[in-house]
Amino acid sequence: MRAVGIILAGGNNRRMQALTSKRAVAAMPIASSYRAIDFALSNMTNSHVQRVAVLTQYNARSLDEHLNSAKWWDFGRKQGGLYIFTPTITAENGYWYRGTADAIYQNLDFLKRCHEPYVIITSGDAVYKLDYNKVLEYHIAKKADITVVVKELEDGDDPTRFGTVRMNESARIQEFEEKPMVASSRTISTGIYVLRRRQLIDLVEHCAEEEHYDFVTDILIRYKNLKKIYGYKLSGYWNNISRIDTYYQTNMDFLRPEVRNYFFRELPAVYSKVGDLPPAKYNPGAAVKNCLIGSGSIINGTVEDSVLFKKVFVGNNCVIKNSIILNDVYLGDHTYIENCIVESRGTIRANTRHVGEGEIKVVVEKNERYLI
Repeated sequence: MRAVGIILAGGNNRRMQALTSKRAVAAMPIASSYRAIDFALSNMTNSHVQRVAVLTQYNARSLDEHLNSAKWWDFGRKQGGLYIFTPTITAENGYWYRGTADAIYQNLDFLKRCHEPYVIITSGDAVYKLDYNKVLEYHIAKKADITVVVKELEDGDDPTRFGTVRMNESARIQEFEEKPMVASSRTISTGIYVLRRRQLIDLVEHCAEEEHYDFVTDILIRYKNLKKIYGYKLSGYWNNISRIDTYYQTNMDFLRPEVRNYFFRELPAVYSKVGDLPPAKYNPGAAVKNCLIGSGSIINGTVEDSVLFKKVFVGNNCVIKNSIILNDVYLGDHTYIENCIVESRGTIRANTRHVGEGEIKVVVEKNERYLI
């Protein structure tokens, strides 16, 4: 592959409420056994990108622990590899990352030492499959300065949550609005970009000179009429988990056979760090219907249309419906959970009832254990 990869995984997201108070969004659990960043990393290795940098900052402890061995994504190699970069105090700079462009600028030495002619930039908080080789081929064929991977939203989805674009008949982007109050287009940017490495270095250095820090606002939008920026349409499944409702819906989507088969049975595969845990155990009296159950879990009660992550204990006569139970949660006997997300490392006392009415309820017990 003629490209180096950059995964932006350092942002603070308050829209996830308590779920990101102690972890990065890229470390959010997905589909009972994965983390959000696994999908971007898997796309990189499946596209034969040999050198990938992950830029972390906010609540990075659990994310760094998840990435402590590159072998799970086949980056344990002599040539290339997986690099984790956090903000570093130097004689010239004492700032945290002030934006996505600034995060790249503070690690510009990494790009200057690379020899690959192109760069693939993506975020760590989206669930999707994509062959970056096809995007790169499209980028070269169009003789583009920057290629943005775009997605046409379905009816009912809110485009104002994203950057919206308008393209002409040749797919050149003519308008780009970041999170508009009123969206004039249902085509949105997925936060995946391809451009030449040398050009990225020049653009980021120019931003730094003018004290501009954001890649979208200060590069894409600012240069949309000066650079040839094209859109590459993504046709498969893509979802961003930047809010409580979209995080919940993304996990619920994996209960649909077509989504589950697309990610887990159709090649290329999605990879993740594997723990030494036994299979889930279903004791006499357990009733499970249309669920994903993580390894190390023990089920005694009734679980329907839910996603349970690793090491979850469901007590006797418990009922769980349409809910997400994160890692290492203990549910006491006679507990009722519906339309909820239960934070990890928590103990839900016996005879407790939590029901989300009208919106998804995030359950965080005061006796929670330290989060991962």
